Amino acid sequence: MEKVLQFLENLSENNNRDWFNNNRKLYQESRDKVLFITEVLINEIRKFDDEINVIDPKDCMFRIFRDVRFSNDKRPYKTNFGSFIAKGGRKSLQAGYYFHIEPGRSFAGGGLYMPPTEQLKSIRSHIAENGHEFLEIIQEKKFKKIYPEINGQKLKTAPKGFPKNHEFSDLLRYQSFTFSTNLKKQIITCGFLIDYLVNAFSELYKINRFINNGLNKFS
Repeated sequence: MEKVLQFLENLSENNNRDWFNNNRKLYQESRDKVLFITEVLINEIRKFDDEINVIDPKDCMFRIFRDVRFSNDKRPYKTNFGSFIAKGGRKSLQAGYYFHIEPGRSFAGGGLYMPPTEQLKSIRSHIAENGHEFLEIIQEKKFKKIYPEINGQKLKTAPKGFPKNHEFSDLLRYQSFTFSTNLKKQIITCGFLIDYLVNAFSELYKINRFINNGLNKFS
């Protein structure tokens, strides 16, 4: 993975098509490495999460090419590699597992990021009825050591359809239910990255199952 990080560092300093085309071989080698890790993780995650179907790792990995049509930032390439492993791949509307490789900003985690209105309402309804279970999962000692908090933006008040004084009003205000843990460079390059990710993702399984149960229950 050292070569992958080096490629991304060089890309961030030379984010233009000429440099990319001249270094396409390095890009392909880096991409293939991340695809391999994604494939291994799919198989490992399926051992504890049977909702994960047999999916092509290419369906989980995000493209490096940026859509600059409506952006003031016209740099053509992302400076990271990332894969979202969930039922149906990266476009899934279910909670899943994500890892992100970027020099100085690598992390792993998952959950469900900015779900559409109906899916978000389903998750909130599930939390409203089962908030104690949700809290028990995220406050468990081993889980909290890896994922200390819920990420994402919150509404200033309780969402529409839920009373402001609801017992779990603070949880219901979240617009995403995601969790993350930073990946230091030594973890990425030490040769034990996959073991580290599998351990982190196995802790995430219970909260993903909770979220997906909510999606299924209220869909």
